[in-house]
Amino acid sequence: MRLRRLLPASGASAAAAREVPGRMRSEVPRERLRFSSNLTMPPERRRRMKLDRRTGATPKRKPGTRPDWKAGAGPGRPPQKPAPSSQRKPPARPSAAAAAIAVAAAEEERRLRQRNRLTLEEDKPAVERCLEELVFGDVENDEDALLRRLRGPRVQGHEDSGDSEVENEAKGNFPPQKKPVWVDEDDEDEEMVDMMNNRFRKDMMKNASESKLSKDNLKKRLKEEFQHAMGGVPAWAETTKRKTSSDDESEEDEDDLLQRTGNFISTSTSLPRGILKMKNCQHANAERPTVARISSVQFHPSAQIVMVAGLDNAVSLFQVDGKTNPKIQSIYLERFPIFKACFSANGEEVLATSNHSKVLYVYDMLAGKLIPVHQVRGLKEKIVRSFEVSPDGSFLLINGIAGYLHLLAMKTKELIGSMKINGRVAASTFSSDSKKVYASSGDGEVYVWDVNSRKCLNRFVDEGSLYGLSIATSRNGQYVACGSNCGVVNIYNQDSCLQETNPKPIKAIMNLVTGVTSLTFNPTTEILAIASEKMKEAVRLVHLPSCTVFSNFPVVKKKNISHVHTMDFSPRSGYFALGNEKGKALMYRLHHYSDF
Repeated sequence: MRLRRLLPASGASAAAAREVPGRMRSEVPRERLRFSSNLTMPPERRRRMKLDRRTGATPKRKPGTRPDWKAGAGPGRPPQKPAPSSQRKPPARPSAAAAAIAVAAAEEERRLRQRNRLTLEEDKPAVERCLEELVFGDVENDEDALLRRLRGPRVQGHEDSGDSEVENEAKGNFPPQKKPVWVDEDDEDEEMVDMMNNRFRKDMMKNASESKLSKDNLKKRLKEEFQHAMGGVPAWAETTKRKTSSDDESEEDEDDLLQRTGNFISTSTSLPRGILKMKNCQHANAERPTVARISSVQFHPSAQIVMVAGLDNAVSLFQVDGKTNPKIQSIYLERFPIFKACFSANGEEVLATSNHSKVLYVYDMLAGKLIPVHQVRGLKEKIVRSFEVSPDGSFLLINGIAGYLHLLAMKTKELIGSMKINGRVAASTFSSDSKKVYASSGDGEVYVWDVNSRKCLNRFVDEGSLYGLSIATSRNGQYVACGSNCGVVNIYNQDSCLQETNPKPIKAIMNLVTGVTSLTFNPTTEILAIASEKMKEAVRLVHLPSCTVFSNFPVVKKKNISHVHTMDFSPRSGYFALGNEKGKALMYRLHHYSDF
């Protein structure tokens, strides 16, 4: 059905609508409007609507057809302009009377609450009121007192405590510790741990009766082993030492910390294990190359000098700078292939021995003279090869044949006395205080001698060794390392070597498979260098006190080390040098140590 537009029925009604301009169209009487089915749109308006539909535009309205209601103008009224901002009145402030009214309202509310509470308490039985007084106290007149009483202890605890708000909240939320409902008797029974069937626990057994240990005893034994390996309780493990400082000092330290920028974590002074930071330097004897085997490499005890000696009959001194290592001097000994060369303790002399000679050469570095010692009175050795110089510079120890050890005075080169062991002397060394001598025999035993009385203090078998090859002691007097022909290096505690007849090694280093011919501790007793001259690249650096091998040395891919015959560390462990059979004295810079 098509809808038609409503139009006035006659021209009289339209004239009436025009006579009253202020009257709305809706105010026209309803009876004057009629529905007509034959009403049609004028032709002019019909054409205008068709054009608008084709173009898609809406018909425009004539301006001024509707009054401006937003401006506040009504029918027949001019539009009103808003008042300027300067003529607007500010909002009125609350007066003293309003404040008094608010206070009176609050007081009235409090009285109503009090009256309601009293009304409720009248209906409570006496028993309930008594219980409330016991729990909350007598707070009939003031409910705020009850709130303060309930909140008071917690607030006081926060004021007394120096903790932060987060910590106090965590303490308040922490549940109280509950007692167990029952105790199981089986829990009190100690569970025994088998010590025989575990290869690590078996080494901790002191006797055969300790085949089984309780968990508590095993814990104590592990603690003892750890302290034994570390040489005591480490500082970080001591729980008795606590820093006592006042709150003011701690606040000042915190302020100083917040006022600085940079690295707050400093480098540790102890050597870390795992990877040793080092750099390959120029060969120590690069300015005097040779193809003969290097038999001795040693750093000067006080000067930045390294000595290199070999089978080419020469002892050479080089200045250590890590770049060119310029040569200082070379001493040639005719028909004297050097077996061993060594500095004296004060660094003023150089001692050298040969493979097939009983002559001991002494080179005075201050005077520049070479002094041969052809014969020592009382010494009946036909060949003088291996020797050791005491750390204090007082004694010279010569390893003889048939198990003899000869003690000489370093200053006069005269014989003081001799010591005899069973079997052949494989290696010997002085203790760090020069009061004892450790000698390793060919049958796997180690002898400990007193230098002053020349008496044997102790004798024990190196565990697992059939034939000893090398021995060394640490500078701090803590460790003794023994190398055997099977490639095992046992590290002992010096105290156990002096007191026990069958001491247990702290650690057995099994990284070599051939006989260990060289052992050297660094001056800080943090590195033990072990090497075998019977196999290429057979050299390792062991970290102490963990007794673990550094994984980045040697570099297997380069294979430039070859057979190692001698090793040494500089006085402050800044450099590490070793000599091989190709005539090269390889030198490395250890970055952990800042000085030479």
